[in-house]
Amino acid sequence: MDNSTLTPHAANDRYRLFWRWHLYAGLFVAPFLLVLAVTGAIYLFNDELNDAFYPQLRFTSAPWTARVPLGEMIDAAQANTPDATPTRIDLPADHLRAAQVHLQLADGASRIAYVDPGDGTVLGVLAPARTLVGIAERLHGSLMLGTFGRYVMELAACWTVLLIVSGLYLGWPRAQDERWWRAVLPKLGSRGRMLWKSIHRATGLWVALLVLFLVATGLPWAVFWGGWIRGGAELVGEGYPAVYRRYAAPQAPQVSDAFNDVPWTLQHAPMPAADTTSAHHGHAPPAPQPGARHWTTVGLERAIAHIRAARTDDELRVFLPSEARGALTAYTYPARPQGQVTYHFDREGTLLVSTGFDDYGVVAQAIELGVQLHMGNYFGRLNQLVMLATCIGVVVLVVTGTTMWWRRRPPGRIGAPGASARIPTRVLLALLLISAIALPLLAASLLVVLAFDRWLRPRVTALRWLR
Repeated sequence: MDNSTLTPHAANDRYRLFWRWHLYAGLFVAPFLLVLAVTGAIYLFNDELNDAFYPQLRFTSAPWTARVPLGEMIDAAQANTPDATPTRIDLPADHLRAAQVHLQLADGASRIAYVDPGDGTVLGVLAPARTLVGIAERLHGSLMLGTFGRYVMELAACWTVLLIVSGLYLGWPRAQDERWWRAVLPKLGSRGRMLWKSIHRATGLWVALLVLFLVATGLPWAVFWGGWIRGGAELVGEGYPAVYRRYAAPQAPQVSDAFNDVPWTLQHAPMPAADTTSAHHGHAPPAPQPGARHWTTVGLERAIAHIRAARTDDELRVFLPSEARGALTAYTYPARPQGQVTYHFDREGTLLVSTGFDDYGVVAQAIELGVQLHMGNYFGRLNQLVMLATCIGVVVLVVTGTTMWWRRRPPGRIGAPGASARIPTRVLLALLLISAIALPLLAASLLVVLAFDRWLRPRVTALRWLR
């Protein structure tokens, strides 16, 4: 923003407004950003870390060529973990890797049994929620607090946008004699607070756009914003493929509500009904029987054969139906989403629906591309390193920003810059309008904090320290 056309008072008012909101946003989001950066860095290397920690489970002793039927692998895993229900099996593309059978226990906990595809031997069982990667994933998404935690993390992500935008405004070179390249290089010869400020400013200018990208590509998984953008995309026909609309019905189950288990695009798509009679005539599906299987080994093998006949050699994730009308679902999830293909079969392995990236709407395609870049998958190791550098940059920003604030704050106060009596109305209205369109949760919370800061805080003695 150019201050040259503003009066000195107006420019000062606007600068102090951005400084004040930058401080408020920073104090709120700093702990959450630290959690997101550390857990995100861990999850970027989830396969590498799991391979290093559990090689005896994830790799077979020798390459396998012919494999045993998937049904036999599932039976072996279930026999190894009594009273568990198999829900999914991952078939690797690498013939040195084990298959993974996902099991659900009666108490809702999950286990993964690793099975040698060559002979059906169970190599071991792992509780994913207790691994470093599993803990990092749950902290990253919800702080291990369920839906409430997901809302908190979403609110923190929204305020991160305000933090970055205000930081760019405050940190961008203003003096005509200051070259832009001087701003992006820390002044290591400085001392004290000036050194901290220089590192903070330079780091922020380097990683700001990447942090905004991470927020934008992470928000589709959020509760409020994810539902908002998903509903809008589906309303205009740019969400899940049109072929699923024939299965839409009030009681139709969705493909999956589980975080990161299926492509984002298909999570709320109606599940194709394997029982076509109940699907088209509104009859209730047969009541599920305890322990009953709604798939067969023959059906599984027919489904896999159909997929491999289409020259799909990627790793397969196969979801087993949990009720009589549920379809068997299998999909590929390559690093580049252009190769995503999802299949639905009935219990005998007859194809019901197949759909790929080209069938997604424009919005869904953009989000799937963003998700793979966010997770460090799209460009391989380079993608991981760029995202890792961004995570490290976030940690540096949190440490330097917190240190600067702590060193300059007056005793017993947070040290927020004084609010001018003249509110830069046009700037505030622009921020509120843009956030109301792009981030409604941010707009709503901004109004609450603004009302608190302008009217409640100055009138309540117990809140005087918030200045």
